[in-house]
Amino acid sequence: MRVHWEERGSGPLVVLLPYANADPAVYDPLEAELVRDHRVVRYDDRGTGDSDRTGPFDMKTGADDLEAVLEEVGGPAVVVALGDAVHRAARVTARRPDLVDAVVVPGGSPAGRKRLEDSEALVASDSVVDAFLSMGATDYRGALRTVVSAANPQMSEEELRERVNRQVAYQPQETVIARWRAWAEDDATDAGRACGDKLWLLYSEDMSGGWFPAGEEGRQLARRLFPDAHVEEVDDGMISRADLTGGFVRRVTARARAATT
Repeated sequence: MRVHWEERGSGPLVVLLPYANADPAVYDPLEAELVRDHRVVRYDDRGTGDSDRTGPFDMKTGADDLEAVLEEVGGPAVVVALGDAVHRAARVTARRPDLVDAVVVPGGSPAGRKRLEDSEALVASDSVVDAFLSMGATDYRGALRTVVSAANPQMSEEELRERVNRQVAYQPQETVIARWRAWAEDDATDAGRACGDKLWLLYSEDMSGGWFPAGEEGRQLARRLFPDAHVEEVDDGMISRADLTGGFVRRVTARARAATT
């Protein structure tokens, strides 16, 4: 099984994790911002991009692949994770703290859906998630459009169409649906707690497009479920504003380096 990865730049290691609703171009501005003073690694999950198409596409296998990549590129690293990648990152950090200096999460958390039952977030609703998974199986483009438009209300119709086209080309339907289902059934809360202060959970009022707890609700849940994590409010646009994200990652890498000197 071959997982394709590539690197640019030099300095403290940062790994930008692929996730189950990923268009690789999403990370391009952040990579361009960080390569000035960081070594930035990106890779394609199995079943996507230039990696082999061999399954399975479950959480355990995904975490094992991440661990293998970190070993190969020579961790420890600061990893930036979104979506289902947060669960994989938490598991690897908990069991291999020597490979991960910090996990930076710009929206979301390692918590399973059952932990969010009292939340107003869409992901807490079984009926919403079931309907979305069914849509993904029958109308893959429509499902992608739903989540992309919710998370990126500033996009024009043409931009949405181009983004969906790129994602369909990068991530085959069967691979993504398997990962979505695995994510919906997974709970990495215990692994997230085991990460301690290596876990950095960022929140804002509109960061998650309604799918995950945001704003004050997001802050309270993060504090309750992950008491040792860093929970910080950030400006909206944390993903689209590479300068904001890059500045935050620099804070984390500087802190990690200081702790080892």
